[in-house]
Amino acid sequence: MIDDLNDSNIILFAVKCYDKPNCIMSEFEEDYKRFSYIKRLIQRYRISKEIKERLLLNHLVICQNVFGVNNTTRILFYKIDKEDYSCLKAFLILTNAMPDVIYGIEGRDINSSDIPLDNKIIEALRKI
Repeated sequence: MIDDLNDSNIILFAVKCYDKPNCIMSEFEEDYKRFSYIKRLIQRYRISKEIKERLLLNHLVICQNVFGVNNTTRILFYKIDKEDYSCLKAFLILTNAMPDVIYGIEGRDINSSDIPLDNKIIEALRKI
């Protein structure tokens, strides 16, 4: 498997992780776009302080189902901006997918303990 995710190998990593037998390329592209949707929902939260937690969770669970839980986590930490990690961490904890360390994101490892939790997200997720 790919040790370090970067611009030159992220698509290859996603293709290798994709677990959907007999799929066509358009299905992969549709599922891969979900990472962008998640990123957009989190960025929208950072700007407007409104979160569509159920929609984000739906996209996250679908990604975890077709790319695998650990692989989805790595791809998300690669794609999402550092200032949005606290929001992402809350959703990953809810789905029991937050590891102690995320390895190989553009030449560095990310420790979960270094990422604070977003209290507003935690409150919204508790209502689900």
